Amino acid sequence: MRLNSSKKSLLIRKIRGIFAIMNFEAEIARRRTFGIISHPDAGKTTLTEKLLLFGGAIQEAGAVKSNKIKKTATSDFMEIERQRGISVATSVLAFHYKDKKINILDTPGHKDFAEDTFRTLTAVDSVIVVIDVAKGVEEQTEKLVEVCRMRNIPILVFINKLDREGKDAFDLLDEVEQKLGFQVVPLSFPIGMGYDFQGIYNLWEKRLRLFNEGNKTQISESIDFDNINDPSLSDHIGEKAASQLREDIELVTEVYPHFDPKAYLNGDQQPVFFGSALNNFGVQELLDAFIEIAPPPLAKNSEERLVKPDEKDFSGFVFKIHANMDPKHRDRLAFIKIVSGKFMRNTPYLHVRHNKKVKFSSPNAFFADRKEVVATSYPGDIVGLHDTGNFKIGDTLTTGESLHFKGIPSFSPEHFRYINNADPMKAKQLAKGIDQLMDEGVAQLFTLDLNGRKVIGTVGALQFEVIQYRLEHEYGAKCSYENLNVHKACWIETAEISHPEYIDFIRVKAKFLAKDKQGQQVFLADSAFSLQMTKEKYPAIQFHATSEF
Repeated sequence: MRLNSSKKSLLIRKIRGIFAIMNFEAEIARRRTFGIISHPDAGKTTLTEKLLLFGGAIQEAGAVKSNKIKKTATSDFMEIERQRGISVATSVLAFHYKDKKINILDTPGHKDFAEDTFRTLTAVDSVIVVIDVAKGVEEQTEKLVEVCRMRNIPILVFINKLDREGKDAFDLLDEVEQKLGFQVVPLSFPIGMGYDFQGIYNLWEKRLRLFNEGNKTQISESIDFDNINDPSLSDHIGEKAASQLREDIELVTEVYPHFDPKAYLNGDQQPVFFGSALNNFGVQELLDAFIEIAPPPLAKNSEERLVKPDEKDFSGFVFKIHANMDPKHRDRLAFIKIVSGKFMRNTPYLHVRHNKKVKFSSPNAFFADRKEVVATSYPGDIVGLHDTGNFKIGDTLTTGESLHFKGIPSFSPEHFRYINNADPMKAKQLAKGIDQLMDEGVAQLFTLDLNGRKVIGTVGALQFEVIQYRLEHEYGAKCSYENLNVHKACWIETAEISHPEYIDFIRVKAKFLAKDKQGQQVFLADSAFSLQMTKEKYPAIQFHATSEF
């Protein structure tokens, strides 16, 4: 039977459509987007480096600690991070490994930058928690894990620094279970620890890997064993270590449950890997298992409905804004997590909050401080959009539907200081710098109604130092601070501004009133007692701990 030309073209279009859908679904399935979280100095950024190294994205790994190794960590691209040896902003990195597209979000561990980390957790589909073998589970780790558990994010644990003396492996597993409320399942186990550390037994792949300690910045060679009961094991690690390993593995298989991928994805089971990121021990085992078990992009709740990644129409949200990623070009980037559909270059999309169409000629994919323009991005990907001030954290972009994604947290500041211009000749640079840095969400700006003085509010005290440093080195402006006695900033809501209570409140509390960056009225209470008394005196006024009410 011959087809006429119109039927033939229709059939061709249908076939192309089927292939396009298959390709789209395959692209979603091959993506893994995850965050790495931990207490400061547990080796989180070093692990990120080694994952990139195994993925072939870099040729040489750096170290986070300044002045130890000349090459600094790839994910610490901010100058102050290189000097202080800590991460103060979330880095977005991507690489390909075994036909999977891996998107890593390396987060700050320091509690003063927890706000950035909490926001980042809205953009990940799974998490790797890094724990120091000597220190065990620490305070900041508990707080971050709590946020993950609230959102049922699948969690994988990496116990790091086994080349150093630390706690017994079984004691660590007990501590992780008790302090974090995990149901742990070891998928790798160490041979010795500290000075005696010789390698890892991979329960996931049922084989042993012994590592030769060579150049610490290069991947070490390994020797594989299919069976730990093989007598030749003693030739490589010694009779004592071989006997101990057999005992340990027998105990692991008896005490801990079998790994259940569904339980892991539901947040009911947490696989554990052991290793040393600095020396490459156990990192490949972690990565190989991760790409197999970690979830592809997941559906996300909006206020309107559940949005699934395989939907045809594009949607995404801003979870981070970073000004001056390249100080030479004064560029400001809004980081978008793609939730559904395909994001296409030079295609107009709806900016929901502004209710207007915008398009982007050079959307960026990231490899730390290197970025390249991408034509098409898929659910799970993180895209950087050049921004002239149109975006704020939590904004949504869609093909046309009005969606508002949930769970972008906003924190009330805990520390307040006046900010003063230390160089009158650079007033414009200071104003621009403050304006752009505040949009990143690391701090909030308040302008006093009484005299117009500027007040910076932050969640952590270290943020003042970061702001001061970045203003000077990225904008050429110098600032100084003055202490200000403020207990809490509360946003004001009243049914009508002509209400007698509101008029009296504005008159009596005039010196404590300010406007935030969006022009909303804020009450800067000087003490908890003062705030409570004010609430009781003016019941017609509502006082909110966040600006999103």
